[in-house]
Amino acid sequence: MSLVNIQGQHKAITLLTRAITSGRLAHAYLFAGPDGVGKTTAARALAAVLLCRKPDGLEPCGSCPGCVKFASGNHPDLLTIKPDGAAIKIDQIREMKKALTFSPFESEQRVVLLEDVHTMRREAGNSLLKILEEPPPDNLLILIGATSSGLLDTIISRCQVIPFSPLPLDLAANLISVHRPDLPQEDCSRLAALADGCPGRALDLETEGTLPLYTTLLDSWLSPPASRAMRVEQALTLAMTLAEAKESLEPLLMLIRIFLKDSMAARTNSRATSFSPEVLQARERWNLERLSAKMAAVDLAEQALARNCNRGLICEVLLLDLFDLNP
Repeated sequence: MSLVNIQGQHKAITLLTRAITSGRLAHAYLFAGPDGVGKTTAARALAAVLLCRKPDGLEPCGSCPGCVKFASGNHPDLLTIKPDGAAIKIDQIREMKKALTFSPFESEQRVVLLEDVHTMRREAGNSLLKILEEPPPDNLLILIGATSSGLLDTIISRCQVIPFSPLPLDLAANLISVHRPDLPQEDCSRLAALADGCPGRALDLETEGTLPLYTTLLDSWLSPPASRAMRVEQALTLAMTLAEAKESLEPLLMLIRIFLKDSMAARTNSRATSFSPEVLQARERWNLERLSAKMAAVDLAEQALARNCNRGLICEVLLLDLFDLNP
């Protein structure tokens, strides 16, 4: 994948193109935006052209020793740092700092990719800040984050921010179809809408089995009100299923958040008809105050998960809130 082939991110690619063609690359970039819109792909495409020995503008040649090593994942001047568990830790930043004291092995410039930098804890962020304040020569740092809000303001100020945005839904659906040609176009369009125009996120939802779980939850949640005892039983049964979902729970919470956001938007625009039938149903059932309360319940669940609280209890409290069963 080259920079010129990345779709739906015109502003980001234009900024990078100008920097490369003018020979005025910054020492550090922050690729900021939601998950699944091409940030990591763009970062690797930038690294590929910088590590190529005979690039043709924005295109790596694909055949030089640099390109061959990059394609095999063994280029000595490409350093990738990913979260160790839930976060990038200070020991990883310290090891990176040691590596940067040496000159690049083969290329004019070493490229360092730091993925999911929004997961960094404060001590790791402060250690990274020292590197950004006195950047070692011949090194380019590319920070990749789902959002810039989790980073220290001082880190953001020392990077050139490259913004990435959700894609138009039709483009996102087409990209999903390219990666999953076995999926009907209708399913691709639905996934694109559920993932808010983020095709990478949509593909994760499909492969991790999150979508069927979300559909089950939505069916029960929006079903005609039954007796309180039956609703409690529904909520607690679903809570048990969610608690056992492992990797699907966090993306499921993201889908619930998108659904509530759309429901609130539909509530404020009663004439809108572009929303899904489920969103329109939610608009009629809950007012803005109740929708906001449900969004707050999702916030609390995500915060509790981040603190490694009991998943079963988190899911029970969340489902009882969503089903309007908490006092």
